[in-house]
Amino acid sequence: MAETRDHEPIAPRDETEDVRRAAGGDVEAFERLYRSHVARVYSLVRRMLGDDQADELTQDVFVRAWQKLDTFRGDAAFGTWLHRVTVNLVLARRKELGRRRGRFHHDGESALRTVSGARDRPATRIELEAALATLPDGAREVFVLHDVEGFKHREIARMLGVTTGTTKAQLHRARMMLRERVSPSSG
Repeated sequence: MAETRDHEPIAPRDETEDVRRAAGGDVEAFERLYRSHVARVYSLVRRMLGDDQADELTQDVFVRAWQKLDTFRGDAAFGTWLHRVTVNLVLARRKELGRRRGRFHHDGESALRTVSGARDRPATRIELEAALATLPDGAREVFVLHDVEGFKHREIARMLGVTTGTTKAQLHRARMMLRERVSPSSG
């Protein structure tokens, strides 16, 4: 039988067209963009602020994106632009809250390897989460943006309004503090 069924996989939509339409007021196009990006935005917000603020700020990100979509020039991918909107709102929220400490949740393995060389040890994941909560905000922000989100130091410096030397120092500080607080796997 032919593989032309009603439930055939659909080729990914051209996001550029949805961005153009959404900027022109097309709500359905914006909903498609929302569905494509909400999980990543939520994950980033949760990592940087914690569960108690993730839902609300995720919605704020998409409200802001809808309001500012006409400023999207297309110099970078929409997802990159949205990620920057997210980081900017997270940083503004932290400032607004007096830089109150939130919980950081890491769901990957790279930070565990960076910190302790440990893998597949549930206690280490719990230790890392607890240790991240004790980091000073600046060190935690740089750690999340660099080691988890993959930003380069110059990008982080621009986002945070500091020098690249500061971001490198904060990352080093975060890694050293985490190594001290997360015991290495003893087997």
